Amino acid sequence: MAGNVVTLTVANFDETIRSATTPVLVDFWAEWCGPCKQIDPVIRDIAVEKAGALTIAKLNVDDEGDVAARFSVMSIPTMILFKNGSEVQRFVGARGKQALLNDLAPFLG
Repeated sequence: MAGNVVTLTVANFDETIRSATTPVLVDFWAEWCGPCKQIDPVIRDIAVEKAGALTIAKLNVDDEGDVAARFSVMSIPTMILFKNGSEVQRFVGARGKQALLNDLAPFLG
C-alpha cells in the first residue's frame, strides 16, 4: 500500500520530520540498489502494521543527494529513525522484518 509510505524530497523533508506526531523511519534508497529493493516490501508491510504508531518515509538518494549528504548516508539501504524531530537510531543494511521490528520496538512506546 503505497499510501502508507511518504515520499520525501528536499522540499518536504524538514517539515515532515518536524511535524510528525509519531516516530519517522526514513529509508534512504536508490533504484539501482538490490538490497533496497529486497527490503522495500518489508518496509511497506511495517507501514501498514504500525500505522498510527510509526510513519514510514522513503528518500531516493539519487534524486535527493543533498539530504543524504546532510545525514552522512554513505551506503544504502540506510534507515534513520527520527523522534521529536531528531535522529534517535540508524540502521545500515537490509534486515528481515522481525529483526527490524525488534530494532524499532524500544522507540514505539
